[in-house]
Amino acid sequence: MSLASYIGCNIELPITDDEYSNDSLYIGGCFAGDKDLQNVKKYQFTTPYVYEVSSHWGIEITEYMNQKTCAESKKKLLELCERMNGYLKQGDYFELYSCWVGEEDEKREGELSLHINNFDIDLIKIPEKTLVRFEK
Repeated sequence: MSLASYIGCNIELPITDDEYSNDSLYIGGCFAGDKDLQNVKKYQFTTPYVYEVSSHWGIEITEYMNQKTCAESKKKLLELCERMNGYLKQGDYFELYSCWVGEEDEKREGELSLHINNFDIDLIKIPEKTLVRFEK
């Protein structure tokens, strides 16, 4: 199984043309299929547009995970927020949700709201099945 991360937002975003990229983070398909995207949109997000944000693994930040993978997740999250900051208008938001592929319709285990430009990456915890709302 694979850990996938999804974002939901109120605007259309450009997606990576190829199916897979070696970039640290890209918006486009990797692990999830159309059904997975539909389920995460229906069960987790409040937004009309849903995308998988991909790399080699989803975004998860907890003290229980491998430190290298956690550091990579922190880097990806900061890059995602930087990109989304360029797309969003003041007062808008995007949502982030990570789970194992196939578990998109399961009950979420937590929720968190953060300001897109004002959080300490070393103090937050984002375990799987946590919906994070980033407000601009």
